Amino acid sequence: MPKKTRKRVVLTEEERVLMMQQKLLAEEELNKKKEDMLAQFLKDKLAKEERNSVLNMNKITLQWRTVLREVKARELRKDIEILSQTFERVVDCKDSVIKSLAKDLDEAEAQYTHALRSHLHNIDELLQLQCCRLGYLEEDYNAELEALQKEFDTERRKIIEYHEQEIRYLQDVLLAMEQNFGESEYEAKLDFQSTRDDIKNKNLEEKHYLRMQLEGKVEELWKRFQQALRNYTEATEDRKIAFEALKLKDEKSTKEIEMQMKKLQKMQDLILSLKNKIAAHVRESEEQNRRIRDEKEVVLKQLQMLKSEMNQARAKARSNLAKLTVESCATLKVLQRVVQKGELILRLAEMCRKLESEEEKVLPFYACSLGWEEQKTVDQVALEKPIEPLAQMMDDYVGLERFWQRYNKVRLEQLSLQRTKAALAEDNRKLRHLLKQYLDGISVNDEVLSQINPLMIVNQHNVAPPLPHTVPVTEARVKRPVYNIVEAAHEVKHIL
Repeated sequence: MPKKTRKRVVLTEEERVLMMQQKLLAEEELNKKKEDMLAQFLKDKLAKEERNSVLNMNKITLQWRTVLREVKARELRKDIEILSQTFERVVDCKDSVIKSLAKDLDEAEAQYTHALRSHLHNIDELLQLQCCRLGYLEEDYNAELEALQKEFDTERRKIIEYHEQEIRYLQDVLLAMEQNFGESEYEAKLDFQSTRDDIKNKNLEEKHYLRMQLEGKVEELWKRFQQALRNYTEATEDRKIAFEALKLKDEKSTKEIEMQMKKLQKMQDLILSLKNKIAAHVRESEEQNRRIRDEKEVVLKQLQMLKSEMNQARAKARSNLAKLTVESCATLKVLQRVVQKGELILRLAEMCRKLESEEEKVLPFYACSLGWEEQKTVDQVALEKPIEPLAQMMDDYVGLERFWQRYNKVRLEQLSLQRTKAALAEDNRKLRHLLKQYLDGISVNDEVLSQINPLMIVNQHNVAPPLPHTVPVTEARVKRPVYNIVEAAHEVKHIL
C-alpha cells in the first residue's frame, strides 16, 4: 500500500509576520496578567498583614490587661493576708485581756470574802469600843461644837468676801473669753457638730456591740452575785439583826455630827465645784481647739498624700502611654522595613527570572545525589518531631527549602567558575612565560644579551639554567579534580 504524501503548508512573509506579532501580543498579555496577579497578591498580603497587626495589637492589649489584673490581685491578696494577721493578733490580745480580767475578778471575789470576814470580826470589836468612846465623844463634841461655831462664823465671813471677789474676777475673765472666742465659736461649733455626729454614730455602733456583749456578762455575774448574796445572808442573819440594832443607835449619834459637817462640806464643795467648773470649761475649750487643729492637719496631710498618689499614677500612665507609642512606632518601622525587603526580594527575583537560561527554566534545582535508602532515611528524620531548640526553629523556615536549593546551586556554579577562572589564568601565565622565553631565545638585542640566554654556550655549557620538566595540562596526575557537590558546605570544606 503506497504511503500518503503529507503536504507542507508554505507560509508567506506577511503570514509569518502576523504570526510573530500574535505571539508577541500573547506574551505581552501573559506578562501583563502575571504582573496584575503579582500586584493583587501583594495587595492581599499587605491587607492580611494589616489585619494581623491589628489582631496582634488587641492580643497584646488583652495580655497586658491580664498581667495588670494578676499584679493587682497579688497585691490585694497580700493586703488581705496582712489584715487577717492583724485581726487575729487583735483577737488574741482581746482574748488574753478577757482571761486576765476574769482571773482578776475571781481573785477580787476571793479577796472580798476574806475582807468581809475580817470586817465582820472588826465590827464586833469596834462595837464594844464604840460604846465606851461615845460617852467621851459627847463631852468633847459639845466643847468642840462651840469652838467650831465661832470659827465657822469668822471663816464664813472671810469666805463670802473672798467668794465675791472671785465672782467679780471670773465675770471679767468670762467677758474677756467671750470676746476672744466669740468669733471662732461659730466655726468651731459647725466642725464640732460634724465631728460629734460622726463620733456619735461610731460610738452608738460600738456601744450597741459592747452592750450586747456586756449584758450577757452582767447577767452571768448578777446570777453569781445573787447566789453569793443568798449564801451570805443565810450565814449572817443573826449577826445582821444585832448589827442593825447597834447601827441604829450609832446612826442617831452620828446624824447630829454629820448635819454640821454637811453644812461645812456643802460650802466647801460649792466653792470647789465653781472653781472646777471654770477650769473644766477652760480645759474643754482648749482641748476642743487643739483636737480641731489636729484633725485639720490630719485631713490636710491625707489630701496631700492623695494628690501625690494621683500625680504619680498620672505620670506612670503617661510614661506607659509614651512607651507604648514608641514601641508601636518602632514595630511599624520594622514591619515597613520587612515589607520593603520583601518587595526588594520580589523585584530581584523577577529580574533574575528574566536572566535565567533555558536549562535553568526547565531544571531549576540540581539532582539529588543520595541513594534510595539514604533518601528514605532523610524523609523519616524529617517526619520526626524535633527536640533541640535550633531544630524547632528550623521548622518555621521549611518553606525556604527550594530557595536555599537554588541559592546553593548558584553558589556552587559561582565557586566552580571562580576556580575555573583561576586555573585558566594560571595556564595563561605559564604560556606567556614560555612564549617570552622562546621570543628571547630567537632574538638578539642588548636587553636579551644582558640576561641569561639559552642560545649562548660557553665552554660546552649552556648559559641558561635547565628548564623544569613541563607536564601537559591534560595529563591525569595534574588534571583538576572534579567534585560531585550536593551542598555549598562541601565546597567550602574542599576550599579550606
